[in-house]
Amino acid sequence: MSTTKPAKKTSLSSPASPRVPIVSSSHLAEGRSAELSEFEFGMIIAGNAFNRWAVRCMAAVGMKDMTITDVLVLHHINHRAREKKLADIAFILNIEDTHIVNYSLKKLQALSLVQTEKRGKEILYSTNEAGRDVCQRYYAVREQVLVSALTGDGTESFELSELARFLRVLSGLYEQAARAATSL
Repeated sequence: MSTTKPAKKTSLSSPASPRVPIVSSSHLAEGRSAELSEFEFGMIIAGNAFNRWAVRCMAAVGMKDMTITDVLVLHHINHRAREKKLADIAFILNIEDTHIVNYSLKKLQALSLVQTEKRGKEILYSTNEAGRDVCQRYYAVREQVLVSALTGDGTESFELSELARFLRVLSGLYEQAARAATSL
């Protein structure tokens, strides 16, 4: 009777089969930067998926010709029902070029979703009734097709909160690195 040894099981993370990072640019994943490159690729695909989602959600509520910047600017103007200045909108959304935000503001005005009020030299933007309605309908679609897919347990909420905190920390590191790269 011949006995054969069962095949050795290896997991994806065992030393027998080292985990290969999923990256978009292998030349950036060499040395100590493999995990950072993997994270950056994750940010790229997650960012593009989020942008596509937000634009399509806005289209689902009847606003078909909006860009991701338009969507973000509209939601921020609607935030807490407070008037916003152009510079503050760009600052909060971390958009360096205020002309990009200004273009979206003009587009949102043309779509009759925001109103302006001039105070001294400042122009203040706020959502009007139509803009608030669009944001509310976006919220309803978001709840129906995105939020409902979450488990809703405390662990998931904690993980999302921690991930958001970590992204804000990394944002600061990338900003600092951008300033350093500018001075090279």
